Amino acid sequence: MAFEYPEDLRYLDSHEYVRLDGEIATIGVSAFALDELGDIVFLELPEVGDTLAKGETFASIESVKAAEDLYAPISGTVIDRNEEALNSPEGLAADPYGEGWLIKVRLDDPDDELEDTLSAEEYRAQVEGDD
Repeated sequence: MAFEYPEDLRYLDSHEYVRLDGEIATIGVSAFALDELGDIVFLELPEVGDTLAKGETFASIESVKAAEDLYAPISGTVIDRNEEALNSPEGLAADPYGEGWLIKVRLDDPDDELEDTLSAEEYRAQVEGDD
């Protein structure tokens, strides 16, 4: 199966993505990871106002196959969370890079937050194993 890897995103090797718009980061889970997990049955997200530390667990996602922790690709303060995803987590895979976003975060330091992330091409090569 061919997956999308939008070029405007940065990825973690743990399958989270981040889309930067100035000092606001939108964070979600890649289509590849959602496909691997299968049917999503539960999602836990931080509250608005919570702070994230880069590399730390910020949420969890459960499917019929597994439960996985999600790791923050950046540090900052949660300014919004996707209530629709919380209410209907089974719909995340339908549009993971659009309506399936998880949280929005105001970055602590926009300049160097993404230096440890992967480009779309690097992430695709990693998950598809053709590096």
